[in-house]
Amino acid sequence: MTTQTATISVSPSDQARRDFSTIGLIGLAHGTSHFFHMLLPPLFPVFIREFGLNYSELGLLVTTFFVISALGQAMAGFLVDRTGARPVLFAALSCFVLASIAAGLATGFGGLMLAAALAGLGNSPFHPVDFTILNKRVSQPRLGHAFSIHGITGNLGWAFAPVFLIGVAEASGNWRHAYVGTALIALAVMALLALMREAIDDSQGAWLHEKAGAAAVKDEHPMAFLRLPSVWLCFSFFFFGTAALTAIQSFASPALTSLYGLDPHATAFVVTGYMLCGAVGMLIGGFWVAKSSSLERNIAIALAIAAALLALAATAWLPPLLAAGVVALAGFGTGLAGPSRDMLIKRAAPPGATGRVYGTVYSGLDLGFAVAAPIFGALMDHGRPGGVFLGAAFALLLAIGAANLVNISRKP
Repeated sequence: MTTQTATISVSPSDQARRDFSTIGLIGLAHGTSHFFHMLLPPLFPVFIREFGLNYSELGLLVTTFFVISALGQAMAGFLVDRTGARPVLFAALSCFVLASIAAGLATGFGGLMLAAALAGLGNSPFHPVDFTILNKRVSQPRLGHAFSIHGITGNLGWAFAPVFLIGVAEASGNWRHAYVGTALIALAVMALLALMREAIDDSQGAWLHEKAGAAAVKDEHPMAFLRLPSVWLCFSFFFFGTAALTAIQSFASPALTSLYGLDPHATAFVVTGYMLCGAVGMLIGGFWVAKSSSLERNIAIALAIAAALLALAATAWLPPLLAAGVVALAGFGTGLAGPSRDMLIKRAAPPGATGRVYGTVYSGLDLGFAVAAPIFGALMDHGRPGGVFLGAAFALLLAIGAANLVNISRKP
Protein backbone atom coordinates (compact mmCIF):
# COMPACT_ATOMS: atom_id res chain seq x y z
CA MET A 1 0.00 0.00 0.00
CA THR A 2 1.40 3.38 -0.94
CA THR A 3 2.14 5.91 1.79
CA GLN A 4 1.60 9.01 -0.28
CA THR A 5 -1.46 10.82 -1.46
CA ALA A 6 -2.80 10.50 -4.94
CA THR A 7 -1.72 14.03 -5.83
CA ILE A 8 1.21 14.99 -3.60
CA SER A 9 4.44 13.07 -2.91
CA VAL A 10 5.85 13.72 0.57
CA SER A 11 8.83 12.44 2.56
CA PRO A 12 8.24 9.83 5.28
CA SER A 13 9.04 12.34 8.04
CA ASP A 14 6.65 14.92 6.62
CA GLN A 15 3.95 12.28 6.25
CA ALA A 16 4.46 11.16 9.84
CA ARG A 17 4.12 14.75 11.03
CA ARG A 18 0.93 15.19 8.99
CA ASP A 19 -0.47 11.91 10.27
CA PHE A 20 0.16 12.75 13.91
CA SER A 21 -1.32 16.22 13.53
CA THR A 22 -4.50 14.87 11.95
CA ILE A 23 -4.81 12.03 14.45
CA GLY A 24 -4.37 14.39 17.40
CA LEU A 25 -6.89 16.96 16.20
CA ILE A 26 -9.52 14.39 15.27
CA GLY A 27 -8.92 12.68 18.60
CA LEU A 28 -9.58 15.96 20.38
CA ALA A 29 -12.78 16.49 18.39
CA HIS A 30 -13.94 12.95 19.12
CA GLY A 31 -13.18 13.33 22.81
CA THR A 32 -15.26 16.51 22.83
CA SER A 33 -18.23 14.72 21.26
CA HIS A 34 -18.07 12.01 23.92
CA PHE A 35 -17.74 14.62 26.63
CA PHE A 36 -21.05 16.06 25.42
CA HIS A 37 -22.67 12.59 25.49
CA MET A 38 -22.41 13.13 29.23
CA LEU A 39 -23.68 16.69 29.29
CA LEU A 40 -26.65 15.72 31.49
CA PRO A 41 -26.18 12.27 33.17
CA PRO A 42 -23.55 13.27 35.78
CA LEU A 43 -26.01 15.79 37.23
CA PHE A 44 -29.05 13.47 37.22
CA PRO A 45 -29.16 13.49 41.06
CA VAL A 46 -29.32 17.30 40.93
CA PHE A 47 -32.21 17.21 38.44
CA ILE A 48 -34.09 14.73 40.63
CA ARG A 49 -33.70 17.08 43.56
CA GLU A 50 -34.27 20.36 41.70
CA PHE A 51 -37.04 19.35 39.30
CA GLY A 52 -38.60 16.24 40.91
CA LEU A 53 -37.75 13.92 37.98
CA ASN A 54 -37.67 10.11 38.15
CA TYR A 55 -35.28 7.66 36.47
CA SER A 56 -37.65 6.95 33.59
CA GLU A 57 -37.81 10.65 32.75
CA LEU A 58 -34.05 10.90 32.97
CA GLY A 59 -33.79 7.93 30.64
CA LEU A 60 -36.04 9.79 28.20
CA LEU A 61 -33.51 12.63 28.11
CA VAL A 62 -30.84 10.14 27.05
CA THR A 63 -33.24 8.68 24.49
CA THR A 64 -33.92 12.13 23.02
CA PHE A 65 -30.21 12.81 22.65
CA PHE A 66 -29.54 9.57 20.83
CA VAL A 67 -32.66 9.40 18.67
CA ILE A 68 -31.78 12.79 17.21
CA SER A 69 -28.13 11.77 16.93
CA ALA A 70 -29.05 8.50 15.19
CA LEU A 71 -31.30 10.15 12.62
CA GLY A 72 -28.80 12.94 12.08
CA GLN A 73 -25.84 10.59 11.84
CA ALA A 74 -27.30 8.56 8.99
CA MET A 75 -28.02 11.77 7.07
CA ALA A 76 -24.71 13.37 8.01
CA GLY A 77 -22.83 10.59 6.23
CA PHE A 78 -24.37 11.66 2.91
CA LEU A 79 -23.68 15.32 3.69
CA VAL A 80 -20.04 14.57 4.47
CA ASP A 81 -19.59 12.61 1.23
CA ARG A 82 -21.11 15.50 -0.72
CA THR A 83 -19.73 18.66 0.95
CA GLY A 84 -16.67 17.49 2.87
CA ALA A 85 -16.16 16.76 6.55
CA ARG A 86 -14.50 19.90 7.91
CA PRO A 87 -17.39 22.40 7.66
CA VAL A 88 -19.77 19.84 9.14
CA LEU A 89 -17.41 19.43 12.10
CA PHE A 90 -17.55 23.14 12.97
CA ALA A 91 -21.35 23.18 12.73
CA ALA A 92 -21.49 20.25 15.16
CA LEU A 93 -19.31 21.99 17.73
CA SER A 94 -21.53 25.08 17.49
CA CYS A 95 -24.49 22.93 18.52
CA PHE A 96 -22.60 21.89 21.65
CA VAL A 97 -22.25 25.52 22.65
CA LEU A 98 -26.00 26.03 22.24
CA ALA A 99 -26.72 22.84 24.19
CA SER A 100 -24.61 24.09 27.09
CA ILE A 101 -26.51 27.37 27.16
CA ALA A 102 -29.86 25.54 27.12
CA ALA A 103 -28.81 23.24 29.98
CA GLY A 104 -27.52 26.13 32.07
CA LEU A 105 -30.78 28.05 31.66
CA ALA A 106 -33.13 25.06 32.15
CA THR A 107 -35.91 25.48 34.69
CA GLY A 108 -37.47 22.04 34.31
CA PHE A 109 -37.81 18.96 32.12
CA GLY A 110 -38.54 20.97 28.96
CA GLY A 111 -35.30 22.94 29.18
CA LEU A 112 -33.29 19.79 29.75
CA MET A 113 -35.04 18.18 26.78
CA LEU A 114 -33.97 21.11 24.57
CA ALA A 115 -30.39 20.73 25.77
CA ALA A 116 -30.49 17.00 25.02
CA ALA A 117 -31.86 17.65 21.52
CA LEU A 118 -29.22 20.26 20.66
CA ALA A 119 -26.41 18.07 22.00
CA GLY A 120 -27.75 15.11 20.00
CA LEU A 121 -27.81 17.21 16.84
CA GLY A 122 -24.22 18.26 17.48
CA ASN A 123 -23.14 14.69 18.13
CA SER A 124 -24.69 13.28 14.96
CA PRO A 125 -21.96 14.06 12.39
CA PHE A 126 -18.90 13.07 14.38
CA HIS A 127 -18.28 9.50 13.29
CA PRO A 128 -18.73 10.06 9.54
CA VAL A 129 -16.67 13.25 9.88
CA ASP A 130 -13.89 11.68 11.94
CA PHE A 131 -13.49 8.49 9.95
CA THR A 132 -13.71 10.27 6.61
CA ILE A 133 -10.85 12.58 7.61
CA LEU A 134 -8.78 9.77 9.12
CA ASN A 135 -9.25 7.45 6.14
CA LYS A 136 -8.36 10.21 3.68
CA ARG A 137 -5.45 11.88 5.46
CA VAL A 138 -3.72 9.18 7.54
CA SER A 139 -1.33 6.75 5.85
CA GLN A 140 -2.29 3.07 5.85
CA PRO A 141 0.50 1.87 8.22
CA ARG A 142 -0.76 4.25 10.94
CA LEU A 143 -4.48 3.78 10.36
CA GLY A 144 -4.95 1.07 12.99
CA HIS A 145 -3.23 3.24 15.58
CA ALA A 146 -5.30 6.21 14.44
CA PHE A 147 -8.46 4.21 15.18
CA SER A 148 -7.01 3.25 18.56
CA ILE A 149 -6.27 6.88 19.49
CA HIS A 150 -9.70 7.87 18.21
CA GLY A 151 -11.33 5.39 20.56
CA ILE A 152 -9.10 6.31 23.49
CA THR A 153 -9.95 10.00 23.24
CA GLY A 154 -13.64 9.13 23.15
CA ASN A 155 -13.29 7.21 26.39
CA LEU A 156 -11.29 10.03 27.93
CA GLY A 157 -14.07 12.44 27.00
CA TRP A 158 -16.57 10.18 28.75
CA ALA A 159 -14.24 9.86 31.76
CA PHE A 160 -13.57 13.58 32.06
CA ALA A 161 -17.21 14.71 31.87
CA PRO A 162 -18.39 13.47 35.32
CA VAL A 163 -15.24 14.81 36.99
CA PHE A 164 -15.63 18.21 35.33
CA LEU A 165 -19.39 18.66 35.75
CA ILE A 166 -19.58 17.39 39.32
CA GLY A 167 -16.35 19.16 40.28
CA VAL A 168 -17.41 22.57 38.95
CA ALA A 169 -20.93 22.22 40.41
CA GLU A 170 -19.60 21.35 43.87
CA ALA A 171 -16.74 23.85 43.84
CA SER A 172 -18.97 26.74 42.78
CA GLY A 173 -22.03 25.70 44.76
CA ASN A 174 -24.19 26.19 41.66
CA TRP A 175 -24.73 23.40 39.13
CA ARG A 176 -25.50 25.94 36.38
CA HIS A 177 -21.89 27.12 36.44
CA ALA A 178 -20.84 23.69 35.16
CA TYR A 179 -22.59 24.47 31.87
CA VAL A 180 -20.71 27.73 31.48
CA GLY A 181 -17.62 25.57 31.61
CA THR A 182 -18.86 23.10 28.99
CA ALA A 183 -19.66 25.96 26.60
CA LEU A 184 -16.13 27.31 27.03
CA ILE A 185 -14.67 23.87 26.31
CA ALA A 186 -16.55 23.62 23.01
CA LEU A 187 -15.49 27.15 22.03
CA ALA A 188 -11.84 26.42 22.84
CA VAL A 189 -11.86 23.26 20.70
CA MET A 190 -13.44 25.17 17.82
CA ALA A 191 -10.73 27.83 18.06
CA LEU A 192 -7.90 25.27 17.98
CA LEU A 193 -9.39 23.38 15.03
CA ALA A 194 -9.86 26.64 13.15
CA LEU A 195 -6.23 27.57 13.80
CA MET A 196 -5.02 24.19 12.48
CA ARG A 197 -7.72 23.68 9.88
CA GLU A 198 -5.31 22.52 7.15
CA ALA A 199 -4.59 19.32 9.09
CA ILE A 200 -8.28 18.31 9.00
CA ASP A 201 -8.97 19.29 5.38
CA ASP A 202 -10.34 16.09 3.85
CA SER A 203 -10.45 17.68 0.39
CA GLN A 204 -6.63 17.51 0.25
CA GLY A 205 -6.09 13.84 0.91
CA ALA A 206 -7.22 10.58 -0.62
CA TRP A 207 -5.22 7.37 -0.83
CA LEU A 208 -4.71 5.79 -4.21
CA HIS A 209 -6.80 2.71 -3.39
CA GLU A 210 -9.66 4.97 -2.25
CA LYS A 211 -9.45 7.02 -5.45
CA ALA A 212 -9.53 3.92 -7.61
CA GLY A 213 -12.35 2.36 -5.64
CA ALA A 214 -14.40 5.53 -5.74
CA ALA A 215 -13.99 5.72 -9.50
CA ALA A 216 -15.14 2.12 -9.84
CA VAL A 217 -18.41 2.73 -7.98
CA LYS A 218 -19.15 6.28 -9.12
CA ASP A 219 -22.05 5.12 -11.27
CA GLU A 220 -23.68 3.12 -8.47
CA HIS A 221 -26.80 4.38 -6.74
CA PRO A 222 -25.78 6.23 -3.53
CA MET A 223 -27.95 3.86 -1.48
CA ALA A 224 -26.42 0.70 -3.01
CA PHE A 225 -24.32 0.04 0.10
CA LEU A 226 -27.52 -0.64 2.06
CA ARG A 227 -27.82 -3.98 0.22
CA LEU A 228 -24.71 -5.29 1.95
CA PRO A 229 -25.53 -7.63 4.88
CA SER A 230 -22.18 -6.73 6.49
CA VAL A 231 -23.31 -3.11 6.88
CA TRP A 232 -26.43 -4.10 8.80
CA LEU A 233 -24.58 -6.63 10.93
CA CYS A 234 -22.09 -3.91 11.89
CA PHE A 235 -25.10 -1.73 12.70
CA SER A 236 -26.45 -4.53 14.96
CA PHE A 237 -23.07 -4.92 16.62
CA PHE A 238 -23.09 -1.25 17.56
CA PHE A 239 -26.70 -1.40 18.71
CA PHE A 240 -26.07 -4.19 21.21
CA GLY A 241 -22.66 -2.97 22.33
CA THR A 242 -24.01 0.49 23.03
CA ALA A 243 -27.02 -0.84 24.90
CA ALA A 244 -24.52 -2.25 27.38
CA LEU A 245 -22.64 1.02 27.55
CA THR A 246 -25.89 2.89 28.27
CA ALA A 247 -26.46 0.78 31.35
CA ILE A 248 -23.04 1.71 32.73
CA GLN A 249 -23.00 5.38 31.79
CA SER A 250 -26.45 6.28 33.01
CA PHE A 251 -27.29 3.81 35.78
CA ALA A 252 -24.18 2.03 37.11
CA SER A 253 -23.86 4.58 39.91
CA PRO A 254 -27.40 4.26 41.38
CA ALA A 255 -27.38 0.50 40.72
CA LEU A 256 -24.19 0.05 42.77
CA THR A 257 -25.65 2.24 45.51
CA SER A 258 -28.81 0.08 45.65
CA LEU A 259 -27.01 -3.27 45.44
CA TYR A 260 -24.05 -2.60 47.71
CA GLY A 261 -24.94 0.47 49.78
CA LEU A 262 -22.05 2.51 48.39
CA ASP A 263 -22.07 6.29 48.76
CA PRO A 264 -23.54 7.94 45.62
CA HIS A 265 -20.64 10.42 45.47
CA ALA A 266 -18.20 7.50 45.23
CA THR A 267 -20.19 5.52 42.67
CA ALA A 268 -20.52 8.60 40.44
CA PHE A 269 -16.87 8.12 39.52
CA VAL A 270 -17.24 4.44 38.58
CA VAL A 271 -18.12 5.63 35.07
CA THR A 272 -14.84 7.54 34.97
CA GLY A 273 -13.00 4.38 36.03
CA TYR A 274 -14.82 2.34 33.38
CA MET A 275 -13.81 4.81 30.68
CA LEU A 276 -10.20 5.04 31.84
CA CYS A 277 -9.93 1.25 31.82
CA GLY A 278 -11.47 1.34 28.36
CA ALA A 279 -8.80 3.83 27.22
CA VAL A 280 -6.06 1.46 28.42
CA GLY A 281 -7.81 -1.39 26.61
CA MET A 282 -7.97 0.60 23.39
CA LEU A 283 -4.29 1.47 23.59
CA ILE A 284 -3.40 -2.22 23.88
CA GLY A 285 -6.06 -3.12 21.31
CA GLY A 286 -4.37 -0.89 18.72
CA PHE A 287 -1.25 -3.07 18.86
CA TRP A 288 -3.30 -6.26 19.12
CA VAL A 289 -5.25 -5.55 15.94
CA ALA A 290 -2.00 -4.87 14.06
CA LYS A 291 -0.70 -8.35 14.95
CA SER A 292 -3.92 -10.39 14.77
CA SER A 293 -5.46 -11.92 11.67
CA SER A 294 -8.95 -12.37 13.16
CA LEU A 295 -10.87 -9.25 14.10
CA GLU A 296 -13.91 -11.29 15.13
CA ARG A 297 -11.88 -13.41 17.55
CA ASN A 298 -10.40 -10.28 19.13
CA ILE A 299 -13.88 -8.85 19.65
CA ALA A 300 -15.27 -12.10 21.07
CA ILE A 301 -12.48 -12.51 23.63
CA ALA A 302 -12.56 -8.89 24.77
CA LEU A 303 -16.32 -8.55 25.09
CA ALA A 304 -16.66 -11.93 26.81
CA ILE A 305 -14.29 -10.69 29.53
CA ALA A 306 -16.40 -7.55 30.00
CA ALA A 307 -19.66 -9.52 30.07
CA ALA A 308 -18.34 -11.92 32.71
CA LEU A 309 -17.25 -9.05 34.98
CA LEU A 310 -20.60 -7.25 34.68
CA ALA A 311 -22.51 -10.48 35.41
CA LEU A 312 -20.34 -10.98 38.50
CA ALA A 313 -21.19 -7.47 39.73
CA ALA A 314 -24.91 -8.24 39.32
CA THR A 315 -24.77 -11.07 41.86
CA ALA A 316 -24.39 -8.70 44.88
CA TRP A 317 -21.94 -11.27 46.31
CA LEU A 318 -18.85 -9.06 46.18
CA PRO A 319 -17.50 -6.68 48.82
CA PRO A 320 -18.82 -3.20 47.93
CA LEU A 321 -15.57 -1.55 46.85
CA LEU A 322 -14.53 -4.64 44.90
CA ALA A 323 -17.86 -4.55 43.06
CA ALA A 324 -17.21 -0.96 41.99
CA GLY A 325 -13.74 -1.98 40.83
CA VAL A 326 -15.10 -4.94 38.86
CA VAL A 327 -17.57 -2.72 37.00
CA ALA A 328 -14.81 -0.24 36.19
CA LEU A 329 -12.50 -3.04 35.04
CA ALA A 330 -15.14 -4.29 32.59
CA GLY A 331 -14.34 -1.17 30.58
CA PHE A 332 -10.95 -2.72 29.74
CA GLY A 333 -12.68 -5.49 27.80
CA THR A 334 -14.91 -3.18 25.80
CA GLY A 335 -11.95 -0.89 25.09
CA LEU A 336 -9.78 -3.80 23.97
CA ALA A 337 -12.37 -4.59 21.29
CA GLY A 338 -12.51 -1.00 20.00
CA PRO A 339 -9.75 -0.92 17.34
CA SER A 340 -10.79 -4.33 15.98
CA ARG A 341 -14.36 -3.03 15.78
CA ASP A 342 -13.33 0.03 13.77
CA MET A 343 -11.20 -2.03 11.38
CA LEU A 344 -14.13 -4.43 10.95
CA ILE A 345 -16.30 -1.53 9.78
CA LYS A 346 -13.60 -0.18 7.48
CA ARG A 347 -13.43 -3.60 5.87
CA ALA A 348 -17.21 -3.58 5.36
CA ALA A 349 -17.23 -0.13 3.72
CA PRO A 350 -17.19 -0.02 -0.11
CA PRO A 351 -14.64 2.42 -1.56
CA GLY A 352 -16.06 5.88 -2.10
CA ALA A 353 -18.85 5.44 0.47
CA THR A 354 -16.93 5.95 3.71
CA GLY A 355 -19.13 8.70 5.12
CA ARG A 356 -22.38 6.95 4.28
CA VAL A 357 -21.31 3.61 5.74
CA TYR A 358 -19.90 5.07 8.95
CA GLY A 359 -22.95 7.30 9.31
CA THR A 360 -25.32 4.35 8.93
CA VAL A 361 -23.35 1.90 11.07
CA TYR A 362 -22.70 4.36 13.88
CA SER A 363 -26.36 5.33 13.97
CA GLY A 364 -26.72 1.87 15.52
CA LEU A 365 -24.67 3.26 18.41
CA ASP A 366 -27.12 6.10 18.88
CA LEU A 367 -30.16 3.87 18.53
CA GLY A 368 -28.72 1.51 21.13
CA PHE A 369 -28.47 4.38 23.58
CA ALA A 370 -31.98 5.59 22.71
CA VAL A 371 -33.70 2.22 23.14
CA ALA A 372 -31.74 0.98 26.14
CA ALA A 373 -31.89 4.08 28.35
CA PRO A 374 -35.60 3.93 29.22
CA ILE A 375 -35.42 0.14 29.64
CA PHE A 376 -32.64 0.35 32.20
CA GLY A 377 -34.31 3.37 33.79
CA ALA A 378 -37.48 1.31 34.24
CA LEU A 379 -35.46 -1.50 35.85
CA MET A 380 -34.16 1.00 38.39
CA ASP A 381 -37.65 2.43 39.05
CA HIS A 382 -38.94 -1.12 39.68
CA GLY A 383 -36.20 -1.94 42.18
CA ARG A 384 -34.10 -4.26 39.99
CA PRO A 385 -30.59 -2.75 40.04
CA GLY A 386 -28.95 -6.12 39.33
CA GLY A 387 -30.81 -6.18 36.02
CA VAL A 388 -28.73 -3.20 34.88
CA PHE A 389 -25.53 -5.28 34.96
CA LEU A 390 -27.10 -8.53 33.76
CA GLY A 391 -28.77 -6.74 30.87
CA ALA A 392 -25.48 -5.11 29.91
CA ALA A 393 -23.71 -8.49 29.96
CA PHE A 394 -26.39 -10.09 27.78
CA ALA A 395 -26.18 -7.22 25.28
CA LEU A 396 -22.42 -7.74 24.97
CA LEU A 397 -22.96 -11.42 24.15
CA LEU A 398 -25.38 -10.42 21.39
CA ALA A 399 -22.73 -8.01 20.06
CA ILE A 400 -20.24 -10.89 19.88
CA GLY A 401 -22.73 -12.86 17.78
CA ALA A 402 -23.27 -9.95 15.39
CA ALA A 403 -19.52 -9.42 14.92
CA ASN A 404 -18.96 -13.05 14.02
CA LEU A 405 -21.82 -12.98 11.52
CA VAL A 406 -20.10 -10.07 9.73
CA ASN A 407 -17.26 -12.40 8.77
CA ILE A 408 -19.69 -15.10 7.57
CA SER A 409 -21.69 -12.59 5.50
CA ARG A 410 -18.58 -11.49 3.60
CA LYS A 411 -17.57 -14.98 2.50
CA PRO A 412 -18.56 -16.01 -1.07
